[in-house]
Amino acid sequence: MTETTPKASETRAMRPEDLTALFVAAAQAKDADGIAALYAPDAVMAFPPGRQTVGREAIRALWAGLFAGPAADAMNFEPERIVPTVLRGDLALTATIAADGTGARAQVAQRQPDGSWLRVLDQPEFDQPEFAGPS
Repeated sequence: MTETTPKASETRAMRPEDLTALFVAAAQAKDADGIAALYAPDAVMAFPPGRQTVGREAIRALWAGLFAGPAADAMNFEPERIVPTVLRGDLALTATIAADGTGARAQVAQRQPDGSWLRVLDQPEFDQPEFAGPS
């Protein structure tokens, strides 16, 4: 008997930080349904650059299109360094430093009635600002 790893769409994030690992797993598997399952029904993703994708179904369709497109084989998703989570009640701000050195990614997650977490806002790409230090 062999064990199988559950698809991201069958796995819930029980900590805000779990969303990042589940996203990477679904993206590596090119599982658009798994990615969409990590978002609230009315979530907003600031992607593609300069636009917003609104709603879980639109986010699923976006990723399904990307995974079916000509650049799909070149897509590489790796775990990234997680910035400490900022938590306030049922909201959490999560972020990672882009592995390719291009900047950072930030998300707002919301605790669900069952205790799991879903992304409600996602800014997957932004430049890492220069820190000038205290003045």
